[in-house]
Amino acid sequence: MLDKHLSITFFLGIAIGPMFCNILMAASSVAKNDLARSKPNQYNLATETKSWKGYFPNPFKILSKRQTIFTSITTFLSSLTFVFSPVGMTSLMGEIVGSRTKGAYKKSTTSLTVMNGVTESTYIAEAIIPLIAFGIPLSPVALGPASPLFNAPPIFTVDPVNNLHTLMSSWDFFIFGLIGISVAALIAYPFAMNYARKASVLVLKYISQEAIVAMFIGLAFLLAYNEAQLLGVVLTFTVATVGGLLNRILGVGAGVQFMVFYASSWIMLQLFGI
Repeated sequence: MLDKHLSITFFLGIAIGPMFCNILMAASSVAKNDLARSKPNQYNLATETKSWKGYFPNPFKILSKRQTIFTSITTFLSSLTFVFSPVGMTSLMGEIVGSRTKGAYKKSTTSLTVMNGVTESTYIAEAIIPLIAFGIPLSPVALGPASPLFNAPPIFTVDPVNNLHTLMSSWDFFIFGLIGISVAALIAYPFAMNYARKASVLVLKYISQEAIVAMFIGLAFLLAYNEAQLLGVVLTFTVATVGGLLNRILGVGAGVQFMVFYASSWIMLQLFGI
């Protein structure tokens, strides 16, 4: 039916699974009772504790020495495992560091710091390493959200390899990567650090949860349709239904589901020889 492999469709289905499962349960006359609430949800945000002067915060002064060491080690190790699921590696590294940190506050802040660093390092490594070194998608990120960088016929192809791997030199990757790092460090990072709490308050107070859910569902619909038209949409929401039920009923996390999806070809080969 299609002349190409589907990847974004399945990726989106797993990503929106828990959210889509809640929508289906809310539409059910029997299951909606599990989602009913007698009062609005309450959110407790920490007070604004700006521990730095000026607009640009020094991360080495904000993080403790222990947090800096843990984050450096875990981001380095997770970058080496660029063929693994970034969601799985983020959860794994966060749990490992959290289990070795005492105190509820230090445990939560250290785990979140490490998980944020691992998330950034794995997503970047899983897109950049296969692209520069091989030119073919060898990681979950390269197979999913970064797949157009590798295979977007008729412009980019992987058989034969004709994409950014062949069109850009190592110096090109270095220069454009340096530009991206500079923009993130000088603009995105200080902006997020200075206005993260204000943005959270704005979203929680003035933007309804239904609007956010509708935005994600609409984005998933758009991307799935762009990849495989109506077939992609049907597959996306089928995977979302199954994945969401697995998550809610059996507690199978999204990271595990991503790992199973990326290993599905090998699993089917071993089980059925196809």
